[in-house]
Amino acid sequence: MAAEETSSTLRQRNVKAPMSQAEEDASPASNKEHIDSAGGLIQWRRHMEDVKAELLEQIQGQLSDLLEKVISESVQSYSQHSKPPANSNETEATSRKQRLSSEQGKVFLERRSLLDELFEIDHIRTIYHIFIAMLCVFIISTVAVDFIDQGRLVLEFDLLFYAFGRFSTVVFAWLCMCSYTLVVPYKALCLWGGHYHSVRFRGGFTFVVGSLVLACQACVLGVYPIYVVVHYKLPPASSFIVILEQIRFMMKSYSFIRENVPKIMKAKLNQGEAAKLPEFSSYLYFLFCPTLIYRDAYPRNPRIRWKYVALNFAQILGCLFYGYFILVRLCIPVFTNMSKEPFSTKTMVLTLFHATLPGTFVLLLCFFAFLHCWLNAFAEMLRFADRMFYKDWWNSTSFANYYRTWNVVVHDWLYSYAYKDFLWLCGGRFRGAAMLLVFITSAVVHEYVLTLCLGYFYPVMFCLFAICGGVFNFALNDKRKGAVWNVLMWTCLFIGQGIQMCLYCQEWYAQIHCPAKEKGFWEFITPRSWSCRL
Repeated sequence: MAAEETSSTLRQRNVKAPMSQAEEDASPASNKEHIDSAGGLIQWRRHMEDVKAELLEQIQGQLSDLLEKVISESVQSYSQHSKPPANSNETEATSRKQRLSSEQGKVFLERRSLLDELFEIDHIRTIYHIFIAMLCVFIISTVAVDFIDQGRLVLEFDLLFYAFGRFSTVVFAWLCMCSYTLVVPYKALCLWGGHYHSVRFRGGFTFVVGSLVLACQACVLGVYPIYVVVHYKLPPASSFIVILEQIRFMMKSYSFIRENVPKIMKAKLNQGEAAKLPEFSSYLYFLFCPTLIYRDAYPRNPRIRWKYVALNFAQILGCLFYGYFILVRLCIPVFTNMSKEPFSTKTMVLTLFHATLPGTFVLLLCFFAFLHCWLNAFAEMLRFADRMFYKDWWNSTSFANYYRTWNVVVHDWLYSYAYKDFLWLCGGRFRGAAMLLVFITSAVVHEYVLTLCLGYFYPVMFCLFAICGGVFNFALNDKRKGAVWNVLMWTCLFIGQGIQMCLYCQEWYAQIHCPAKEKGFWEFITPRSWSCRL
């Protein structure tokens, strides 16, 4: 009996032994399958995170625009409904005027620039890298041509040194304009606001102070910059700095006075109470922050990213060199001897389309260097949080939308103080006339800048901006949607830039080759390129 039990126990052990051996053989395979499944889960998780990031990037821009629209509409709706209802016998013009005067204007929000958001996408970042590569090609081609022609490496920047010549004069003129704008408008407002509610003849007092301020503005911010540019014969880039700063100081001082005067006039003061005046620190901050609309306070960022500031200034420097190589390689060789050749329609048409590429490059460089890099650099140093200096103008399907989104900083000023004030004066009527007024004003200012900076009068910009731009603005309005209209907008933009680059460069060399024999009004306004033949 004991022997049988011993034999059965041995058989059971023999059976279990092969089973345990099989389990041991199968365990590596099961572990491998477990590892493979874990790795697949990790890869799948990473893939889903990438998809999530792409979806967030795609909807972020649309969501920010939607939130901005909702906030603006809610602010306007609150300001309108917070007032008591109007009487039934009020006319339509009066109700329109009340609705326009009740609007709060631009609302500043904390938001990033659009290109900063787009550059986080690898595909858009690659386009930025392509432009850098093209700059490298320009540099290499310039060095190669100089080496072949002169037998040595020549990388001179005489054009840049000439364009920014007499820089000490520019700095002195800027200091004079800045000191005046910093002191006179603020002190004048404080003087007027401190005595407005206590003087007997408020209208006469306002007229006297306003006339004095207007005379000072005309002398210091009107005549003086023009005198500096003309008398010292400043080169183009230096002239641009003086004239653009002249316009900036005038627009900022006007906004400061325009925003504060109605508040002081409408203030209800008790006996012996003084009017609340804006603080000097707020005005000082406004003079240098990248906006033309005055507010007592703006949204601010908690800290300054100095690496971001340095990057923007480095990109501005890169854009200057980019423009230099475009002019040296694509423009100067073509237009230098153009005035010496007989005029022909064929030559003009070929030169015009040849200038389309460099003209478009210059447009994009000006946009990126000033509206993105320059404004973002100062916004970062001042912790200014609202970075919407432009919108997605490249997606525009109409010129009306292009003009609104190309330069939001200037558009806000024109909309607030030209368009809306004109409508308020007209009781909410004549919107077409108000839009036309804005177009003509902007075209005149653009032509004024180019005339003083280039040193001759050739109203190409005015004709394209006021006439062609005005027609396209009313013809290609916001009702035009679709890719075809975006292509048409870009085509017109390319041709317009080619026309400007061609005609302005041709006139520049005509002024050099055929100087005026007499200095007079008609010699100044008559284009020299029409008659210059050597």
